[in-house]
Amino acid sequence: MNRNSKASQFFQRISKSKCDFKTIVFLLIIALLIGSSVGGPVINKFLPNKERQNFFKAGIPGDPSLVTQIAKKAGPSIVGIRMVVMAPLNQFLKKQTQIEGSGIIINQDGYIMTNYHVVQYADPRNANHRRVTLEVFLPDKRQAKAKFIGGDSLNDLAVIRINLRDLPVAELGDSSKLEVGELAVAIGNPLGQEFAGSVTTGVISALNRTVSVEDRTLNLIQTDAAINPGNSGGALVNPEGQVIGINTIKISVSGVEGLGFAIPVNDAKPIISQLMKYGYVRGRPLIGISGRDITQALADYYKLPVGIFIVKVARGSGADKAGIRVKDILLSLAGKRVATMKDLNRAKRGYKAGDIVNGIIFRAKKRVGFKLTFGEEH
Repeated sequence: MNRNSKASQFFQRISKSKCDFKTIVFLLIIALLIGSSVGGPVINKFLPNKERQNFFKAGIPGDPSLVTQIAKKAGPSIVGIRMVVMAPLNQFLKKQTQIEGSGIIINQDGYIMTNYHVVQYADPRNANHRRVTLEVFLPDKRQAKAKFIGGDSLNDLAVIRINLRDLPVAELGDSSKLEVGELAVAIGNPLGQEFAGSVTTGVISALNRTVSVEDRTLNLIQTDAAINPGNSGGALVNPEGQVIGINTIKISVSGVEGLGFAIPVNDAKPIISQLMKYGYVRGRPLIGISGRDITQALADYYKLPVGIFIVKVARGSGADKAGIRVKDILLSLAGKRVATMKDLNRAKRGYKAGDIVNGIIFRAKKRVGFKLTFGEEH
């Protein structure tokens, strides 16, 4: 939708509003003639709040302090997160690695939502999690150690918690109401604490972008507001100062700029709720294997079928009970051909813990069928 069509929609809306149409036109002429620095405050004074936001979304000159107002409202609830990993070099020395990101305070009890990749090594499911500490830095200069509460690697979301009082809580918006071209403000800590609380502006470039990252696929908001390393887990904010996305990815390719992505807050809310309550997303199906892709080149060289080579089977898992063994090659699951781990994750979609599916493995030069009951991923 271009600026002219947005402006047309704006005039249609205000013509139906309680504000006198002639007054609106008069204010618009003032803004155009004397500029946004003077016209903006005039618009703010006379235009009702709802229509003022429509005025800004239409791309018509408005108050240049709008971004400042957004930053003042949302900024205090955006924190810096530092994950410190201690790796032993020998009996006496340890090497320290620091990973920095951002987070959003979501309630007075100290819960903070962020990206899973920002805090992943603190997850108790990680064998070395005891060597990891989490530190949180607030804009008001307070800092505290944080506890890992729960994480969801599939959707790149996590919850941590700090023990501090009088916390500034972010207001969560409704990402289903977003429109392409609407103002978007990214707040976070690009490159770490040295640039804490950085604010960048842009627009909502696109909605419902499907982006593949490693072995998972995410549905994301695209924005041209600058998102850099350290911004991950920070907020994408609308003109009302409400969080409508969790910044997560930037495509970094030579010659490409303005490709940042955020998780829609409406998608995040139910996941975050479960992470706070249970520490994981309940009902998600688990097979119980680790595997490596057998590419066509490897298959040709070793005279094997394309599929997933099983390197580990979790004891007591659905795979274990189905008779799947290490060195088997998984060929299909639930009637779908699986050539990669990404294919396997797609095949699980639509199923829940307790569902039963059929599959085929390759073992000792033979195809062998099996029946598997999904476990629950914790």
